[in-house]
Amino acid sequence: MQLLESLPVGDRVSFVEFGFGDAIAAPFQCVHHAFESCASSSPDSIALDRQSSCLSVRLSQSLGIERHSRVCLLVERSISMVVAILAILKAGAAYVPLDGNVASRTTIQHSSVVPVVFLDEFALAEDSVYVIYTSGVPKGVEVKHGNVTNLVCLSPGNLKMGPGVRVSQLMNIGFDMAAWEILGSLCNGATLCLRGKTSRDWKAVLETVDVVIDTPSMLVPHEPSSYPNIKRIAVAGEACPQGLADKWAKALQFYNCCGPTEITIVNTMQLHHPGETVNIGKPTPNNNVYVLGDDLEPLPIGQTGLMWAGGAGITKGYLNLPSKTMERYLSDIFVNDGSLMFNTGDLGRWRPDGTLEHLGRRDDQVKVKGFRVELDGVAAALESSPGVSVAAALLVDNVLWGFVAPDTVKSETVLLDTAKIQPYYAVPTRLMVIQELPKTSNMKTDKKALRQLALDETARENSNNPVDSEKATMDVLVEKGEMPLELPPPVYTRFAGAPRLRPAYDDSIPIKAQGPIIRNFRHRVFSLYRRLFGIVFIVNLAIVIFFAVRGTTVIKLGEIVIANLLVSISMREGRVVNAFFFFCCSVPTSTLRSRVAEVYHIGGLHSSCAIAGVVWLVFFTVKATQEVIHGGNVSRATLGVTYCILIFLLGIVLFAYPTLRSKRHNAFERVHRFLGWTATLLVWCQVLLLTNDYKPPHQSLSISLVKSAAFWLLLVLTGLIVLPWLQLRKVPVRSVVLSDHAVRLYFDYVTTKPGHFTRISDNPLMEWHGFATINEPGKPGYSLVVSKAGDWTSKQILNPPTHLWVRSIPTYGVLRIAALFKRIILVYGPCAPVILARKVPLRLLWTSPDVRKTFGNDLVDSILEAAPDAVLHDTRKDGKPDMVRLIYELYKDFNAEAVCIISNPNLTRKVVYAMKSRGIPAFGAIWDS
Repeated sequence: MQLLESLPVGDRVSFVEFGFGDAIAAPFQCVHHAFESCASSSPDSIALDRQSSCLSVRLSQSLGIERHSRVCLLVERSISMVVAILAILKAGAAYVPLDGNVASRTTIQHSSVVPVVFLDEFALAEDSVYVIYTSGVPKGVEVKHGNVTNLVCLSPGNLKMGPGVRVSQLMNIGFDMAAWEILGSLCNGATLCLRGKTSRDWKAVLETVDVVIDTPSMLVPHEPSSYPNIKRIAVAGEACPQGLADKWAKALQFYNCCGPTEITIVNTMQLHHPGETVNIGKPTPNNNVYVLGDDLEPLPIGQTGLMWAGGAGITKGYLNLPSKTMERYLSDIFVNDGSLMFNTGDLGRWRPDGTLEHLGRRDDQVKVKGFRVELDGVAAALESSPGVSVAAALLVDNVLWGFVAPDTVKSETVLLDTAKIQPYYAVPTRLMVIQELPKTSNMKTDKKALRQLALDETARENSNNPVDSEKATMDVLVEKGEMPLELPPPVYTRFAGAPRLRPAYDDSIPIKAQGPIIRNFRHRVFSLYRRLFGIVFIVNLAIVIFFAVRGTTVIKLGEIVIANLLVSISMREGRVVNAFFFFCCSVPTSTLRSRVAEVYHIGGLHSSCAIAGVVWLVFFTVKATQEVIHGGNVSRATLGVTYCILIFLLGIVLFAYPTLRSKRHNAFERVHRFLGWTATLLVWCQVLLLTNDYKPPHQSLSISLVKSAAFWLLLVLTGLIVLPWLQLRKVPVRSVVLSDHAVRLYFDYVTTKPGHFTRISDNPLMEWHGFATINEPGKPGYSLVVSKAGDWTSKQILNPPTHLWVRSIPTYGVLRIAALFKRIILVYGPCAPVILARKVPLRLLWTSPDVRKTFGNDLVDSILEAAPDAVLHDTRKDGKPDMVRLIYELYKDFNAEAVCIISNPNLTRKVVYAMKSRGIPAFGAIWDS
C-alpha cells in the first residue's frame, strides 16, 4: 500500500496485522432480530417479548413511529425501560436514552423528534438503533444496528452471554456501556438483572450475576472474594489501575476495554493476566485501529501517535451536527471502500506483541514547567503506591494536583512512590487524600468535582477566614438517589518537589552506545579538541622526520618556532575566529553540520601550536647551544636571549595548565599577558641578532631582514597581538541592577549579533572578563548580564559602572552554531541572544534559584515571550534536578536535532558526554574553546 511506504518493511506488515481485527460476519443485522432468535430457540427462558410487541404496535399505530424515527426515552431503571427499548427497535426506530434523574433541558431539546406516518418496512443494519449523548456540550451520536450486533454478537464482545447467564445492569441508561449490558443480554438470550437505587441493591445484584460490565471506579470499593459468583468482568470508560486489574484477574476473566461512544461502546479488548502491564488489547472483530501522525501518516511500531478507528463499529456521526461530523469522521484512506474512520482523540502506541498501549487523551496533555505531562500517566503512578485504590490528576490554575483514595494512605509515601516512576515535574505539587473519588452519573471519576475541590481548597488557604468546604465536598461526593455515602472531610496535603523525591531515572534513558572503554576513547580521549592536537603533532612530526633526513639549521628551526606561535596566536584573534565560524556555519543543512558545529574547538589549535612552538624552541636552543660551543655562527647574545624566551614561554605553559589556570585565573591572565609581551620583544631581538649572525659579510642587516621568512612571520604575529589593543577604548555604560546577584549593562558603541561575546574591564592591563552579548532585534547596541561569580563581578553589582574598557571586536562563541540546526535544546547560560533572535525553533532549560528575583522581570519576560515553552527549574525550591534526564526528555519531547549547553565545565562535560554517548549531537564550551 502506497500509504505505508514511509514505514520500514517490518512495520508495514505489522500495521495491517496489528491494526485490523479478525474478519467475522455478525450473525444478525439488527438487535431485535437477535433477541427474537434467542426467544425462539429458548422459549422457556424469561422474556419480555410479548409486552414489547404490544408497545411496538402502539408506538407505530398511535404515535406514527416508523423506520428512521428517533424516540426520546426518558426513564428510570426498570423492567419498563427494557420493554420500551425493545418496542422502539421493533417499530424500526432508534431510541434516545436519557436518565430522568440527570438529563438536562438542553439535551432534551436537542433530541426532539417529529412524528411521521407509519410504514410496514422495519429496521435494517444501516438504520440507527440508538442515539447516545456525549458528556459536555450535547453531541448525539447515531449508532447503527450493525454497529451494536458486531460487538455484542461476536466474541469477545459477547462476554460469553447466553441462556442461563445472568448479566448485571448497573450503568446509567444514558451511558453507552448500558447498551452493552442491555442489548448484549437481549441479543444473547441472557438474563438481565437490574439494580436498585441504594448501595445495598448494588451489592445484591453483584452477588447474583455471572457477567459485570462496569467502569474501574465502580469496582474500587469491592473485593473479588465477596463475589465468587462473577465469572467475567469488562471495564471501560476510563483508565484502569494496574492494581485493580491484577486483583480481579486473579479471581475471574477480566477484560480491559477501550473505545469512545463514536465507535460503538468499545473497539479494543484485552483479557488481562495478573502481573502483565495493563493495556487495551487488540481491535475486536471487523474493527480497525490506526496509530497516525498529525498529517495522517502511519507511524512505526512503538511510536506514540493519535489513534484513529475504522471498521464495523464506526457510527453514523453526530445528530444534526454535519460540520462536527466532517471534522472528526473522515473517509478511511486505508481501506478505500467508502467507509469512515474516526479521530478518537486518544494517544497510543503499538507494543511489540500487537497490543495497544493507551497513553491518555490528547486533550489531557498539559504543560508543567514546560514539559508535556500525561495526566493519566500521573494517575497511574499515584495508583502504583501500595494502599491507593484509585487516583486522578488535574492541572488546576497551573498547579499539578493529585487525588487519591482511600483516606488511609500517607501522602508523603504516595508522592515518594510516584517519584520513582515520574520525573520531578510530573509529581503532583498538591495531593488531596479522600475516602472515595466523586463519580459522574455514568460512574466515571468526576473530574469537574475534583477541580472544584481543588479550587475550594486553594480559596480556603488564601482566605483569612477559611471557607466551609466540607458541605461543598459532601455535595459532590454523594450522588443523590444513586449511592449515598457518609464520608469524612477530605485530608489535604501540600508537598513541594524536593531533592529526596528525585529517583534514579536511568530506566527511561537509553543505555550508552558501545562499551565504556571505546566510548571514553571516542568521546573524551579523541574529542575534536584533542584530535586537533593530534593533527598539529603529526604535521610537526613530519617536519622533524624531514629535518632528520635532510638536516636543518638554526634559522629553519627559528622559522618553525615562529610559525607555530603565529598559528596559536591567530586562533585568539577575533577576526580569525569570526571567519572560522562564518565558513563553518554557512554549511547547508546536512549530516555534515554536526561535525562543523564543533568549530568552537579551534582552541585546540591555539593550545597545540603553542606547545609545539615551545618544543621547537627547545630544539632551537639545543642547536644554538651546540653552535656556540663548537664555534658556529650563533652569537652568545643570541643564545642568551633564546634562554630568556624559553623561560618565559615555559612559565606561560605552566600557568596555562587547566588545574592551575582554573584555580589562579587572574594570575594566569597576567602571566600570559606580561610574559607574552616580553617574550615577543625578546623574539624581535632574537630575530635581529640571529639574522645578523647569519647574514653574508657584504649584505646589510635590513636587506637580510627583508629576505628572512622569520621577520615576516614575526611581523604578522606582532600585528595580531597589537591589533586588539589599537581598538582599546573606554565606553559609557548604563547599568541596571537586577538583584543582589546580577546587573545588566547596556552599551551603544556597536550592535552585536546572536552568538557574539565581548570582553570588558575596569583595569585593562590587569584583567579582562568575557560575557555573551544580548542584542534585541531592531534595537541598536547590546547588553550583557553580569552574575555574581567572584570579586570582580560582585564589585560591578555593588557599584554599578558608568564607563568600562573594551577592546577588539565582538567575537563569535559556541551559540553561533545554533543556526545550523532546525530545532535545538538550549541549556541555560548566556542563551538570551539566540532566544530573542527567534530564528531557530528551540526549547530552553533554565535552572536557577528564582530567575525573576535574580534576573528581573524585564529580561525574564522577554525570554519567556520568545520561548514560551521554556522549562524553568527553581533549584532553591525544587532542588538540583537530574540534568541528563531532563535534557534527554526535552530532546525527545521537542524532536530536537541538537543540544547546546553553556554552564560550568564539569556539568558541560557531563551533559555533552551523556548525550553524545547516546547518539545525540551535543555542544558545549570547554575551558579553552
